[in-house]
Order: sequence, then structure tokens, then C-alpha cells
Amino acid sequence: MKVLKIFTIAALLLILQSCIKNEAPNAEADILTCEVDGNILIRKPMIQNTEIKLYVNAWDDVTNLAPRFTLTQGATISPTSGTTRDFSTPQTYVVTSEDGKWQKTYKVSFLSNNNIIAQYSFENARTSKGYYVFYDSSVSGQEMDWSSGNAGFKLTNLWGTIPLADYPTTQSDEGYKGKCVKLTTRSTGSLGAAFGKPIAAGNLFTGEFDTGPSFSNPLKTTRFGTAFNKKPLAISGYYKYKAGNKFTDKDNKEVANQKDNFDIYAVFYETSDTVQYLDGSNIKTHPNIVMIAQIDNRKETDEWTPFTITFKAKDGKNIDPEKLKNNKYNLAIVMSSSEGGAEFLGAVGSTLYIDEMQLYYE
Repeated sequence: MKVLKIFTIAALLLILQSCIKNEAPNAEADILTCEVDGNILIRKPMIQNTEIKLYVNAWDDVTNLAPRFTLTQGATISPTSGTTRDFSTPQTYVVTSEDGKWQKTYKVSFLSNNNIIAQYSFENARTSKGYYVFYDSSVSGQEMDWSSGNAGFKLTNLWGTIPLADYPTTQSDEGYKGKCVKLTTRSTGSLGAAFGKPIAAGNLFTGEFDTGPSFSNPLKTTRFGTAFNKKPLAISGYYKYKAGNKFTDKDNKEVANQKDNFDIYAVFYETSDTVQYLDGSNIKTHPNIVMIAQIDNRKETDEWTPFTITFKAKDGKNIDPEKLKNNKYNLAIVMSSSEGGAEFLGAVGSTLYIDEMQLYYE
């Protein structure tokens, strides 16, 4: 019996050792953290899907810096972590997974007070992974990518190709001037309906879309806001809107006497070590919100209609000048073809066109 017991233990150890030896190499290729020597950073690095934003004062010299990165297990990065580079323009890094099969390219930017982008014409859009990604540029040439739920919508059709024009967030040639952004509420088909998410509203916002919790907790997919160190005053622009015919709930059942409507709003909020961004669950309710602006007098119209939304203090709050100087606030600008889209309430076919937006600040 004793010999059998020793043999069994030895066999288990051999199996365990074999499992350890045969464990598959890691397929992830992500940057997890970023550090820069000295006290040059004025807020925690913003690490997004393929971009890292590092915030500094306008007078800081960024021509000779050597960021250090930690990566997912076994991954490598080129140039290597700690390489000195000139960040007066954004620099790219390529991360390769441990198994060598996957790569991700990151854009690393040092941003300052001079990089405010306040005019949004929606003329600039590139295609990435089969859908549109909108971007605008600052006077200094720094680019700002807008985010949308297109990546999440793509997950509803894993076995086929979605035509570019059929995504919720697309570009149209019928702008107030030139091109514009077109937001359309789409059906997510049988897969989306099975998860209680029958529609996907067309949306565009400043921040990041994270596909990780798409089905388990969709409200967490939208990380609203980017750093902003000025006091926002108002946003203006032009829109056209047509509501879809049948308003449905999250069970895809028609709601009688309910008509869809769009939404355009902006939220200015304070960040901290524990609150780096707001998401779909708290974008209008979080206690860190300082100011909020939201469109009213919305209507269906086939004509380009001007709008202006002004920022108003929430609950009598004030902006802290020192925190503003040190980039402790984020500004989120959000547009949606269905105002209840985050809760999967809306009408398939609801369409919002937006063009020539302008952000005013002091």
C-alpha cells in the first residue's frame, strides 16, 4: 500500500510537471503600466486600447524622455522599454505576444495645455477593423480620436462581414459643410437579442470603448472623457434627426405610444486615483460631476438645425483652479441616435446627423 501511495504521488508530480512544460505561451500583447522618471507627469497615465496619453505642463521639455513599460506575461516591446526618444511628436511602440503570433501597435503621446481641440468638422475618418474611426487635429498637429460602439456592434456578427455603411456610426457626404457624422440605431440580430441587447444606438464620444465587458456589463464598455484643463462654456453645432418607426424595450418588445429621441450632451468631471473616467452607468449621475450641458428643444427635422448647449454647475459645485491647472478634470462629449440606447431602449432606424461642432471655453 505504501509503495502504491508513493507511486501515485510520483505519477501526479510527473503529470503536473508535464502540464507546466506544455502550458501554451501567452497570446496577449498589452501594455499594462507606464512610468516616466522625475515629476514631469501631472496626472496618472491614460492607457487605452492602442494609445497612451501622458500629461505634462506646456513648458516641460519632452524631447529626451525614456518611458518604461510593464507588459503582459512574456510579451516584448520595440523599441525596448526605457529607450530615450523625442516626444515632441507622438511615438509608436509595437508589442509582440509571448507566442509571437499577435502584435499591437501603441501610440504614445505627451500632451499639454497647447493640445486643446475645439472644432469638430467630422471631415476626417479612417477605416479600422472594418468600420469608421473619426478624428480631429489641434493647431499643433496633435490628433484626437473619437470613440464609438462600432467595435461592440461588430461582435454581434462574428461569422460574417458587416458592410461599412451598416455600422451604427458612419460618415455621410450630406453634411452641413462637406461631410458629417451619421448615427443610426441598428438591430443587433439574434445574438444581441439573446443577451437582452436587441439594438445598438449610433454614438460618438470622447473617451474609449472597451469591448471586454460587451455582453456581461455593456454599460462599462464606454469610458467617457479625456483630460481638459479649461473651463467649458458651451458647445454649438448643427443636426438633423428622424426617429425610427417602432420603439422597443430591452426584450425587443414594442412600447406603445413611445417615440425615440436623440441626445447630445457634455459632462465636466473631476478625476482621482479611484475615478479615472465615468461610464454608461454613471455619466450623468456620478458625484464627481462639476458641470453638465445637454441639448433641449429636440425635434425631428430634415433641415440642418443649429443648436447650442451651455454648461451649468451641478449641485452648486465650483471648479478648483489648482486642480484645473494640474489636469485633474475630464471633459466628455457624447452624441447618440437613441437617448436610451445605453439601456437598449430605442427604435431601429433612428438617425442623427451632426456637423460643424464647436467647443467654447475660457
